[in-house]
Amino acid sequence: MKKQAVLLINLGTPDHCDESSVYRYLKEFLNDPRVIDLPVFFRWPLVNLLILPFRYKKSAAAYQKIWSEQGSPLLCNSLNLKEALAKELGDDFHVELAMRYGQPSIATALNKLADVHSLIVIPLFPQYSSAATGSAIEKLMTSIAKRWNQPRLMIKNDFYHETGFISAYAEIIQNNLLKKSIDYILFSYHGLPERHVTKSNCTAVCDHLNACPAIDETNAYCYRAQCYATTEKIAQLLGLTKNQYGVAFQSRLGRTPWIKPYTDLLLPQLVQQGIKNIAMVCPSFVADCLETLEEVNIRAREQWQQAGGAEFIFIPCLNHSSSWVKALANMIKVSN
Repeated sequence: MKKQAVLLINLGTPDHCDESSVYRYLKEFLNDPRVIDLPVFFRWPLVNLLILPFRYKKSAAAYQKIWSEQGSPLLCNSLNLKEALAKELGDDFHVELAMRYGQPSIATALNKLADVHSLIVIPLFPQYSSAATGSAIEKLMTSIAKRWNQPRLMIKNDFYHETGFISAYAEIIQNNLLKKSIDYILFSYHGLPERHVTKSNCTAVCDHLNACPAIDETNAYCYRAQCYATTEKIAQLLGLTKNQYGVAFQSRLGRTPWIKPYTDLLLPQLVQQGIKNIAMVCPSFVADCLETLEEVNIRAREQWQQAGGAEFIFIPCLNHSSSWVKALANMIKVSN
């Protein structure tokens, strides 16, 4: 009997933290038409002549701040998850890891799964976005389409609403706040251009500033709505009141409008409101990476303290925590 195959896909990472490696990685990433969704005659000069020449050195410096002796934190955390998941699932499952950009590539992982009859694919992005989930699925389908014998595919588009995922994040938050006194938890998500929400066919009535309406057929693919839904589910499990938490979006690029509110603009406003002790958590990620370790735990921490805030508690991602591994294994078994 052949093993059931599982493919985990994360975003990606440079091979090293030197400038040339980061340049190669960013070139692949930013030239993806799902990431910068402009016609090629606009995208190519924008990325290769205006963004890359000025961004890669800054990005390399950021990677160097969080690079470990083992290498890329995202790759290390993802590999640890893969190994823990394989152990949890047992000998009947073959688990592989791929990155949408960089190594190990999706093609490399599929080569290790060449003879499987069925394949469960989980892009490790809790909330669906075309820029991350959609791009990973498109690359997967392009790669797998070359096979003569096509395996039966099951692809998990999102899992923001899964009980195990929510419970695992609530547990991580609780464990990191034990015996700590904080005033506020800020749920900070990866940002996207507002046009990505528009292109997702979201027709829900929303002012794009406050919380999105509950998920229904009008906003089923709305990334922003899924982020708010994630927050509400975690907050309910933690027993938080409305004045104890909030939502913001980080990592905007360029001058085009991105989904709001912006994390870097919200932080000083919270200090002005009298909030001094804050915790930040990033549930659009399951593994700590450049965006959580450098942008949040270093830059946002510095910004908070410079604005007059006091305590800043960084809540790590799920990584390979036992509760997350068990939740992921359960999602896979239910899908099998």
